[in-house]
Amino acid sequence: MAVDESDRSTPSPLSIALASVLERARPKTSGAVATYIPELARADPDQLGIALASVRGTVHEAGDSDAEFTIQSVSKPFVLALALEQSGLAEVTRHVGLEPSGEPFNAISLDEHTGRPLNPMINAGAIVTSSLVRGDRADEKFAVISAGLSAFAGRSLDVDEAVYSSEQATGDRNRALAYLARSAGTLASSAEVATTAYFRQCSLTVTARDLAIMAATLANGGVNPITRERVVSEDVARWTTAVMTSCGMYDASGEWLVRVGLPAKSGVGGGIAALQPEQFGIGTFSPRLDARGNSVRGVAVLEQLSERHGLHMLQHRETPLSPIDEISVGGGSDEVAGDEVVAMLRGELNFGNVEEVLTRLMPLLESEGRLVLDFGAVTRVGAPAVRLLLWAADAAGPAPDGLPRVELRDPDGVLDVDLAD
Repeated sequence: MAVDESDRSTPSPLSIALASVLERARPKTSGAVATYIPELARADPDQLGIALASVRGTVHEAGDSDAEFTIQSVSKPFVLALALEQSGLAEVTRHVGLEPSGEPFNAISLDEHTGRPLNPMINAGAIVTSSLVRGDRADEKFAVISAGLSAFAGRSLDVDEAVYSSEQATGDRNRALAYLARSAGTLASSAEVATTAYFRQCSLTVTARDLAIMAATLANGGVNPITRERVVSEDVARWTTAVMTSCGMYDASGEWLVRVGLPAKSGVGGGIAALQPEQFGIGTFSPRLDARGNSVRGVAVLEQLSERHGLHMLQHRETPLSPIDEISVGGGSDEVAGDEVVAMLRGELNFGNVEEVLTRLMPLLESEGRLVLDFGAVTRVGAPAVRLLLWAADAAGPAPDGLPRVELRDPDGVLDVDLAD
């Protein structure tokens, strides 16, 4: 069952971790909001938010996670997924390539031999991708795109009409890219139909929470972890994630992969969507952009989150195994209330599986009982996981009898790790 962290009276340990990296990034005030689309210049540059959605349906949030902004280029991988679901990889790649461009997002980037844009994450490729979505008219194509992106987010997304009008009024370069693709034979509709659908898709309003759920849907093999609806196939989710990995951060994609190591996509509205396959999706929002069009503080937040909590997708990990070996209720009672619940943990514990432990077991504390986490069969606990466990124990406070409501029973001292930053 999906768990909404916002329903809890106290922040989850994951939200505390997210808030911590936000505060580390908050002093960064370099960059500027996008102005080439005039309506985007109205954004509050100081807003900063983050959300993390696990593939089990738990959402953790911090900062301005509910602030609305336009999705802009973060829409590109999700529209690519819709086109792939509709037409398949072979047909889509007849029209657009899969190679990093090493160029700015609005570059004129067509392969000299095939006429294809180099990838779907730059504007030229994204306009071609939008043209591939079924529908003869722009409104028909956009209806499919809007419904698809809403399914990724798990709620109906709306268009910011003021931003759309601003995009239309200043979109001549994108129209030029569409006409070039049309002349090369790779655009699947008229230039006007393709760009109109594209401008409207970029003008959909989202939040950091929405981006986290959308990314988590890809991480979950195409199934939305909140609604449990299959949005795209596992193959499409994998192909889309691969393109995000190599091309999602424009001409900073290589450096991003080294420093952060998460498939991601940025947008000039200030959003970034990132994911760890089979684990979670993350959405960030901060409007100030660097010279490449990526959110300055969003990049900083994700760099710190990855480094502090070991989220790089290429980091070595053992075969996944549930960290909870056995759960028993003291005294043999079938009722949780007033009893001591003992959970035997096992194996190596990291950020991801400690999130599972806390999400599954912390709700038992809604009664007057106590929760004992027994680390007797645990071989190692990473520092990020220890931080989350200590935050959980501290947040739970004492039981009515004065004992800790969450006891970390550690006979072998596996929790004695260096927590220095």
